[in-house]
Amino acid sequence: MVESSEKMLKPILVFGYGNLSRGDDALGPLLLDHIERSSKHVLDSVEILSDFQLQIEHALDLENRLLVLFVDASVSCQQAFDFAELEAAKDKSYTTHAMSPAAVLAVYQSIKKQTPPPCFLLSIKGEQFELGEGLSANAQHHLTQASQFAEQLLNNSDLATWRQQANNR
Repeated sequence: MVESSEKMLKPILVFGYGNLSRGDDALGPLLLDHIERSSKHVLDSVEILSDFQLQIEHALDLENRLLVLFVDASVSCQQAFDFAELEAAKDKSYTTHAMSPAAVLAVYQSIKKQTPPPCFLLSIKGEQFELGEGLSANAQHHLTQASQFAEQLLNNSDLATWRQQANNR
């Protein structure tokens, strides 16, 4: 059997972004750490990707995926975390160095000339984003709840289940 020199893509991408040096902004990458430590059994089908912010190049990471989960901190959550399905949309972030997930989907659609895979955003409530600060106590609690939710999603990773969860939140 001849092995391909190309890396086989995993069907699910979990992309956490944020700055570990800015307090609660670290929630996205910290959730990825939790998945890697606690949910090793799902890593056969899940690729973990982390960065400080979304950029235009990240549109290519969506290619050949069945599901994509973006994870980020947010001050606008009504609860410990929010979960929603995304749609491609050009927004004000489209031409900046840091992009929204919806803008990344729009770039994918533009360059690939096809609809992006189903993408979802898990926003975790954060409160303190100062440089040099650690994670706040409230954010730690929110991270625990969001991590449990993400584990459930990844253990039952079919589109219908994810959409049902998004509609229930």
